[in-house]
Amino acid sequence: MPAREDEILTPSQLNTLARDLLEGSFPQVWVEGELGNVTRPASGHLYFTLKDARAQVRCAMFRQKSQWLKFQPREGLRVLARGRLTLYEARGDYQMVLEHLEEAGEGALRRAFEELRARLAAEGLFDAARKRELPAHVRRLAVITSPSGAAVRDVLSVLARRFPLLEVDLLPSLVQGDTAAAQIAALLRAADASGRYDVILVTRGGGSLEDLWAFNDEQLARTIAASATPVVSAVGHETDFTLADFAADLRAPTPSVAAELLVPDQRELVARLRRAASQLLGAQRHGLHQRMQRADRAGLRLDAQSPRARLQLLQRRQEDAARHLAAQMRARLDRLQARLRQAHAQLRAHDPARQLATLRQRLAALRLQPPMAARLRHDTLRLQSLARSLEAVSPLATVARGYAIVSHADGRVVRSAEEVAPGERLDARVADGVIAVRVEARED
Repeated sequence: MPAREDEILTPSQLNTLARDLLEGSFPQVWVEGELGNVTRPASGHLYFTLKDARAQVRCAMFRQKSQWLKFQPREGLRVLARGRLTLYEARGDYQMVLEHLEEAGEGALRRAFEELRARLAAEGLFDAARKRELPAHVRRLAVITSPSGAAVRDVLSVLARRFPLLEVDLLPSLVQGDTAAAQIAALLRAADASGRYDVILVTRGGGSLEDLWAFNDEQLARTIAASATPVVSAVGHETDFTLADFAADLRAPTPSVAAELLVPDQRELVARLRRAASQLLGAQRHGLHQRMQRADRAGLRLDAQSPRARLQLLQRRQEDAARHLAAQMRARLDRLQARLRQAHAQLRAHDPARQLATLRQRLAALRLQPPMAARLRHDTLRLQSLARSLEAVSPLATVARGYAIVSHADGRVVRSAEEVAPGERLDARVADGVIAVRVEARED
């Protein structure tokens, strides 16, 4: 029976029908197999066959997807691929267009990771409600990591630059391999039980999923969640996530960022101390002024209501109280200023700028060329001359020779005997401090 005209197909029509049938029946499939005939032309697309012992299928992965692969496809490598089946109509070739490609071993690890993460999350191990807040000021920090890795160098460098007063204990551990998870968990339990640390940091550098697998250990995740001491996890790069990250109280994208989150910047801290000292000094001066005004008003009321003897007694009490209050305020200010100077001294002791003198000595020990050495001597002599000139005109040098600078209570310098009055309180600055004096009489 001859075919009807409307039943006859062209090759293009037949291939289109076959392609629609394939794509409709297999929207997304996972296939595991061995790579063969791998090619990557100048277009950036990736072409290969995926095979097993009895069959093979052509595969294509276009540049938009293949450029993000985390490994280099090569002959014989076993992979796990996800994609859709289609048919290349121009040649009638059946093929698989891939959306995702990974090494078969890593794929198994990733599936195990997702299953364990889902189970622990269902238990509430990762709930935000059970996470502890980090202390505002960390005094002692335990760092559990490899002592020879890049992570510990990054962490210690950032901590030394931002806040050198922090006490840091490095607890060395393996961070990769079969025994790494148990060793990290044991160190974490010991650090938590010691009660010595404000925060425990668990960290390591980047790597593949297999390299980071120790931090996906279930017992380690449970140990982190059970720790009474807050735990910060900084494992791998910003795109890496482990069970330790989910169980920790805080996850940092990199070891360096973890160090920045744990301590303040010493420059910001010094600025805050200065502002606080200035505010405290202003508040104390304002309070002293108010108390003196109340004492004056009380004296005026007593003057109008009491006999002379009682008034004189109350005036003496008022003066004694004012002097006592002023002495207490000055003593408190001195203590606060001493603490501030001590804090500054501690920060300066760790300041990299203090190493400049050592570097200069090392530079002087080098064998310099004669022109450079002569220039250095000339600049040194010129600097010494300028220092002597500045010292000659410094008012502090005059004070150091036994003189004093006398000023009113508001800080104005006394330049003439006519500017003071008997009974007025003055401040006399000498080389090692300030002496409070009262004018008994003025001799012209």
